[in-house]
Amino acid sequence: MTPASNIEALVQRQFEAYNARDLDAMMATYADTARQFEFPNTLLASGAAQIRERFAARFTEPNLHARLLNRIVSGNTVIDHEEVTRTFPEGTGRLELVAIYRVEAGKISQAWFIQGTKTLDISA
Repeated sequence: MTPASNIEALVQRQFEAYNARDLDAMMATYADTARQFEFPNTLLASGAAQIRERFAARFTEPNLHARLLNRIVSGNTVIDHEEVTRTFPEGTGRLELVAIYRVEAGKISQAWFIQGTKTLDISA
């Protein structure tokens, strides 16, 4: 496999672990010193313990699921355009999301998230 395909495969494993709510598999894709940001530079989590805590909370949502709409791989960067089904404080729905992953030494070292349109499900 080429380095680009290794990078894409790592991010794909992360994506699959997210949908499986497999916290250990998810964390295996992140570096111990990884950081997550709300784009462009609002720090959400720094280090494996904080990232684990964020995912553990998210994985309690019963309807959590990400659907990959598009993926771009360029060098050590992967950009995913996703639609994420979630349970928000105001109800269930979907969120458009762009996730940008930087991969270094075989692990995700930084991730940035851009939240797009949120659509709530219509209650019956």
